[in-house]
Amino acid sequence: MRRSKSSSTRSSCRSSSRAETIGAASVSLKDSVPRSLSIAPWRLWLVWAVGVGAYVLSVTNRSSLSAVGVDAAVRFHADASTLSLFAVIQLFVYASMQIPVGLLLDRFGARPIITLGMIVMAAGQLVMAFAPNVGIAILARVLVGAGDAAVFPSVLRVVAVWFPARQAPLLVQLTGIVGQAGQLLAILPLAALLHATSWSIAFGSLAGLGLLFTVLTFAVIRNRPPGREADVSVDTETGAIRVVTSAADLRQGIGESWRHPATRLAFWTHFTTPFAGTAFVLLWGFPFLTVGEGLSPVTASFVFTVYVICGMLAGPVIGALSSRHPNRRSRLLVLPIIGVQVVAWLAVIAWPGPSPVWLLILLAIAMSTGGPGSMIGFDVARTFNPSHRLSTATAIVNVGGFLAALLAILLIGIAMDLQGAGTPDTYSLGAFRIAFLTQVPLWALGAFFIVFERRRTRVHIGLDRAR
Repeated sequence: MRRSKSSSTRSSCRSSSRAETIGAASVSLKDSVPRSLSIAPWRLWLVWAVGVGAYVLSVTNRSSLSAVGVDAAVRFHADASTLSLFAVIQLFVYASMQIPVGLLLDRFGARPIITLGMIVMAAGQLVMAFAPNVGIAILARVLVGAGDAAVFPSVLRVVAVWFPARQAPLLVQLTGIVGQAGQLLAILPLAALLHATSWSIAFGSLAGLGLLFTVLTFAVIRNRPPGREADVSVDTETGAIRVVTSAADLRQGIGESWRHPATRLAFWTHFTTPFAGTAFVLLWGFPFLTVGEGLSPVTASFVFTVYVICGMLAGPVIGALSSRHPNRRSRLLVLPIIGVQVVAWLAVIAWPGPSPVWLLILLAIAMSTGGPGSMIGFDVARTFNPSHRLSTATAIVNVGGFLAALLAILLIGIAMDLQGAGTPDTYSLGAFRIAFLTQVPLWALGAFFIVFERRRTRVHIGLDRAR
């Protein structure tokens, strides 16, 4: 008994000593960022700017079929289900690569991973530029999805490694907001270039930009600031800086992250809020607006622009409300955001005849809240998961939104085909409206699990009693 007590005491002392050592190391690292390393401010911002530029281009690549979906259907003689397959496979590859990319970042750092991502995306767009048939075009979208998957996590790592902890949350928000400008590049300049020149020139230009950013990311981005011996990441529980090791994430595993109800709540939040906007912008929005609703390409592009700009404006507002009401995020923000989208879509679907432009703009505004709303999922995961498994939890959450989006895109395409409206010359407003109703089950499924997991999370953290 005495030996057991003595052993326990020694173990406690060792644990305490270890904790103090880690804490001291964290403080030391925190205090040294970036003052003791004497990093010139211009260099910090140059590294971030190149990373954000790469992210803008990755969003452009991701959305490159959004305004040219009809052109793609004509070029490849693709019906609606086949056209959906382009986006579905791309999103599937993106989602399935999230956890491997996180582990690779832990192992090799941001520089090689983001550079490799840009190379793979450039290769994908080059293949797309000269693809002679559907099979090769699908291969191109696989490459685009794989390269895209590496970029945003790499930029987040750059922010965590190069900038002080107090600046990281703002820079993450700013990175996301600036990145959405890539959607505008896909909607306006890319479509204009394609219609003014050719398919090969338009997608070949994206490949050329990809090669340019391959060079820039390799030349400018470094895994860590000069003078630092290890990569670091923000410990979101304490605001300190800790050394990153992939072994910790591997030991905890995906299963342990998923078993925490807050991770599941975050997953369903990210699953339910953004998919309608993603499906709209990535593939089906432009054909619906131009062929279904009869808008001119210029007016349809304006509706898309409203979607992007309102999403950028909504981000800081939703972020501030989420920070101010951390225990009511699901009820105060997430569920209302879902409800607004459902009401807007049902109004457009039920409108007799073509919808007026003002209603379509309101639809765009409603959907634009989904992207910022989905960020609440990452906030929930960050709040309730310990730092050593945060990257795993974040990867799980990120899968949710893209899984829902690929399901929505596929269901809409199948619904169009089942109505005999699978090609651009057979598209109709009625067929589109029925097809978009396939989103309702996804909203219902997600909302149910948000309510269910919210209750379990509140019980788990002691805010509510178990029933």
